[in-house]
Amino acid sequence: MARQPLKDRLKQGIFLLDGGMGSQLIARQVQAATCNEVLSLESPDVIKAIHTDYLNAGSDAVISNTFGANPISLAKYGLADECCRICEAGARHARSAAGEDRYVLGDIGPCGDFLEPLGLVNPDQLKAAFAESTRGLVQGGVDGIIIETMTALDEITVAVQAVKSVAPELPVLTSMAFDFTPVGPRTIMGVDVSTAVQTLSDLGVDAIGFNCGSATMEQYVELAHEFVEAKRALNAPCLIYAEPNAGRPELEGDQVVYRVTSEDYASSVLKMAVLGIHIFGGCCGTGPEHIGALAARLKK
Repeated sequence: MARQPLKDRLKQGIFLLDGGMGSQLIARQVQAATCNEVLSLESPDVIKAIHTDYLNAGSDAVISNTFGANPISLAKYGLADECCRICEAGARHARSAAGEDRYVLGDIGPCGDFLEPLGLVNPDQLKAAFAESTRGLVQGGVDGIIIETMTALDEITVAVQAVKSVAPELPVLTSMAFDFTPVGPRTIMGVDVSTAVQTLSDLGVDAIGFNCGSATMEQYVELAHEFVEAKRALNAPCLIYAEPNAGRPELEGDQVVYRVTSEDYASSVLKMAVLGIHIFGGCCGTGPEHIGALAARLKK
């Protein structure tokens, strides 16, 4: 049976995204010649296998391997001109794995620089870069776009505008990365939860949430509560979603490790579901086992 429009499905019951892509590449001991995103061209079977593992674990949607696939980020590897091709390939592999009954979100991450005057990128250049990524993702067959791990309001604003200029009909999910500070959760650029929800809601996105960061699972639950309260206080029409890491990253030798087990992860996410959130996924340190545990607990 053909899948219903993503905009409608997002509003109906538990909806599970996938977990980390980078974590799975590391687990498979895949060494990218240049960057993870180019593996969609060089090692498509590996990328499709990761998507398939998440779908088998219970994901309702998989996210394309295109997090850093924008001309500004790819220029560091001499691949700026390959942006559209890389994005199309990443989306196509995800579409192939998802088939006709699951969903594909095209992934857009930060450009790796700041807008002027803090950085070297101007708004027109940034919008053109994200628009190029979006065109490739649309060509690859995505059902929607997820803009994630953002820390600056000006960058995520331009990203949303770029996506809507190319594919105004597609649903857009947006998330920012928060750390916990003495004055509460903030992005590294000082954005608080209420400001993020207000700004992104005003841009007309379909869902707003958080991913990545350096929080404990208990802090992620607290962060989820702040998002729900901000949505209520602002009467924001958007959905709220959560993509936490598998806890706080720790350094073990020269490797970053995440120690939260799949069952402990699922237990924490269940506390977020009690708050009224129904869209979940995982970020760094999460794998198919984490998504499988979530599916078992949340899809009863």
